[in-house]
Amino acid sequence: MAQPEMQAVALAALAAATKEFKGDPRRTYLTGLSVGGYGSWHLAAKYPGKFGAVVAICGGIAPPERVRRMHPEMVANTYPDEAQSYADIARKIGKTPVWIFHGGADDTVPVEYSRKLNDALEALEAAGGNVRYTEYPAALHNSWDEAFAEPDLMP
Repeated sequence: MAQPEMQAVALAALAAATKEFKGDPRRTYLTGLSVGGYGSWHLAAKYPGKFGAVVAICGGIAPPERVRRMHPEMVANTYPDEAQSYADIARKIGKTPVWIFHGGADDTVPVEYSRKLNDALEALEAAGGNVRYTEYPAALHNSWDEAFAEPDLMP
């Protein structure tokens, strides 16, 4: 979920590492899993064009109902689970290549969140969007095990 303090720390670390190791911003890829997947969507939308690609694993843009009940303060930094929210995120991400992974049996973050993001990004493909979606039907929340084993991911 979007936490401004953590976002600032992560972006400062990225800037320092890019400078120190002469990183190529066109080949800087944003990835995250679970809460980090939420962060990936947030950063990709907030900083369009900053990343060469986005890999979001079992994330979303709206907190699940149980999280909203337990942490109502998080709602202020997230999107509502509405079609317009997904369309807005997709529009902001634009042409940045995206690969979404999610476990079909995820009992922590609803797989519908990734499906909705995929649908919104696919709607933009005619305008130059680039999205790939992989759902592992039997995988639970730890779908990152399968995602990081994908032979086409790292190249």
